[in-house]
Amino acid sequence: MAAYLEAAIEIAREAGALVSNFAERRIPFELKGDFDLVTEADRASEKLIVERLITRFPTHAILGEESGDHANSSEYRWYVDPVDGTTNFAHSFPVYNITLGLEKAGELIAGVVFDPTRNEMFAAEKGGGAYLNGHRIHVSKAASADVALVATGFPSRRRHENINIHFYYQLAMITHGVRRAGAAAIDLAYVACGRLDGFWEFGLSPWDMAAGILLIEEAGGTVSDMHGAPHHLRSPHILADNTGIHADMLHVFGEVFAGRSQFPIPVINPAP
Repeated sequence: MAAYLEAAIEIAREAGALVSNFAERRIPFELKGDFDLVTEADRASEKLIVERLITRFPTHAILGEESGDHANSSEYRWYVDPVDGTTNFAHSFPVYNITLGLEKAGELIAGVVFDPTRNEMFAAEKGGGAYLNGHRIHVSKAASADVALVATGFPSRRRHENINIHFYYQLAMITHGVRRAGAAAIDLAYVACGRLDGFWEFGLSPWDMAAGILLIEEAGGTVSDMHGAPHHLRSPHILADNTGIHADMLHVFGEVFAGRSQFPIPVINPAP
């Protein structure tokens, strides 16, 4: 298995260098659909990653955000996000990454999240632990939500249909704070290394989560859906945390899903 992780690290670093070169040039962005941004860097990074994976592992299936499914009958499947946090990247906000996750017969076995702006390589393999730049990492020791720092995200499309603001507000009132950095794989990696105590979000794609889920599990954390059920890469929502705050988070989510809010969202009174 180590060969898969070593390859992922090497490929992610190469893609990160490519993306950094585009960042220095401040390239323009385009829209795919009404809201989602895409740049030349996304396409070039994914092309590089897919080419390298096909060269090294020609029988493996690959699912990429930009190029779609490179399918075959292999039990191995790579999930590739060539620039996770494209909106940040397009605006030169330095929170974005390259992430690759590998699944074997439905089980995640290797994954990397590489942040080229900080030269931080998060890497994990099944049963082998989670690491940041070669040093073992673990989730935080926060034991309750009231001492936690958590994170979430909001979609770039269909914002008017997204209910996450209700969960965001309740957690903002209960915890030390809620961060919204705009790159899910980074958020998950930060839970794995203890910079965040928990993360939740609706509607993520498999390539957003694959590597981050394995990082958290190998660092001692817990991943479920927001009802506490087992999570899979096509679940409609995710809760990932340090285990210590998991019960508290599920309690808050259960209350909100049931339409009960401890802290009502303030009503804006129109000016007289």
